[in-house]
Amino acid sequence: MSTLQRARTWLTAHPLALDAALALGVLVAMVAGAFVDPNAAHGEKWGARTPDALSIALMVPAAAVLVARRRAPMAVLAATCALTLTELVTGDPRAPVAMSAVIALYTVASATDRPTTWRVGLLTMTVLTGTAMLAGPLPWYAQENIGIFAWTGMAATAGDAVRSRRAFVHAIRERAERAERTREEEARRRVAEERLRIARDLHDVVAHHIALVNVQAGVAAHVMDKRPDQAKEALAHVREASRSALGELRATVGLLRQSGDPEAPTEPAPGLVRLDELVGTFHSAGLAVEVVRADEGVSLPAAVDLVAYRVIQEALTNVHKHAGEAAKAEVSVVRVGPNVEITVLDDGAGQPARDDQDDENREGGGHGLLGMRERVAALGGTLTTGPRYGGGFRVHAILPLKTRTTTAEAVRP
Repeated sequence: MSTLQRARTWLTAHPLALDAALALGVLVAMVAGAFVDPNAAHGEKWGARTPDALSIALMVPAAAVLVARRRAPMAVLAATCALTLTELVTGDPRAPVAMSAVIALYTVASATDRPTTWRVGLLTMTVLTGTAMLAGPLPWYAQENIGIFAWTGMAATAGDAVRSRRAFVHAIRERAERAERTREEEARRRVAEERLRIARDLHDVVAHHIALVNVQAGVAAHVMDKRPDQAKEALAHVREASRSALGELRATVGLLRQSGDPEAPTEPAPGLVRLDELVGTFHSAGLAVEVVRADEGVSLPAAVDLVAYRVIQEALTNVHKHAGEAAKAEVSVVRVGPNVEITVLDDGAGQPARDDQDDENREGGGHGLLGMRERVAALGGTLTTGPRYGGGFRVHAILPLKTRTTTAEAVRP
């Protein structure tokens, strides 16, 4: 980065320093202009006149107020115009105090809207030029008076142009950012639609192959004793259909896999066989958990086993998160007729001052409870949650041992 670029960056970050430098430059220009007589002969313009003490006294505050031009542009314009009017009426010879009013008018035009620029600009031009022509020491047609009119008009025009360009650049940048966001949203939408289409195709293909497997398995079971050769042929068809289904699954899941996902699961789906391991993790985290099981000898379907594990996991997570470190939890897994019932209780002893609020938060259906309800409902079971009498919280799930899928397969001929 060059020295000029570094200086520009620093001045942009410190606008007060830039305004102070501008005020100093305007003061130097006004003082220098006060010693120049535009009507003198060539080579004799500099030093042809000498400003009086009043003119010098007016130049200093007129330049000093420009330091605040960004913070109060209207007030600075009013102050510089008042000082300029004073100099126009009393100063002799003329000193260019009007230069400060020109800078202030430019600032107002660049910081406000166009109607305000028109009104303020016309008023400033009229008042300053009219005062110089009617009350000044020079003839009304003097070039100094025409210069005041020209410079104030150019200041208002330049400020309005700068403001318009700034607004135009901002609009272009905003439009570009909005277009970029729209492209990203459109890309995400198309990806989601494509994933949904792939998922539907996967469902159709897998359903077709599973239907073939079911039919061929039924044929093999029917002719196993009487025609073993035909049973072998049917089992070969089963193997081929299952191989094709697995291939379709592998290919489609590979398309749906997010970047960074593992190529294959590294461990089997969890179930109640890992309940002691799960409870041990919460013991290590400081939560006292007591487990009671009355489901020995019950073989749970894989889907039911997974949902039971997830319900207990999420319920204990909520206990640890909401009930506090001093809370105690009880987990029971009981076989009741054709169902297995999961119950998780806590005494809510950790945060007595906020039990009601936490119960409302948990009962109100956060993402964890919503996920539990969806899992249980998918199996045809029921889930109830709510605060306990006397404090604490209760999660109770009833999971059927024969889910909708297993029941349908059992009654199929």
